[in-house]
Amino acid sequence: MDLQIAGKVTKLLDEQSGQGKNGPWRKRDFILETKGKYPKQVCITQWGDNIDQNKVNEGDEITAFIDIQSREYKGNWYTDVKAWKIEQGAGGGEVADPPPSAPGLTLDGNQDLDDDLPF
Repeated sequence: MDLQIAGKVTKLLDEQSGQGKNGPWRKRDFILETKGKYPKQVCITQWGDNIDQNKVNEGDEITAFIDIQSREYKGNWYTDVKAWKIEQGAGGGEVADPPPSAPGLTLDGNQDLDDDLPF
């Protein structure tokens, strides 16, 4: 699945680094605000050399190609949105549509009214 999200970088957070069981690591988060009638703010993470290869600055209009991953830790679930590629210039400002095999699921904040769920 090829997910992408476009918008304006509104905030760069401080780079973090450390030492893990697989060696040193570094990451940087930034906040991307989508366009549209109901803009969303999404925290996106860049890892390792990707930080230097795909530089972003506050105010940049970008398209981020992303992977979404969740993990469990002590009974709680945490979700990361990781950018693996950044293109300068933004498209429509929304997350790409879900595949047709996922009825009722939209990633752009719009409710799919074809389901019978109350939320």
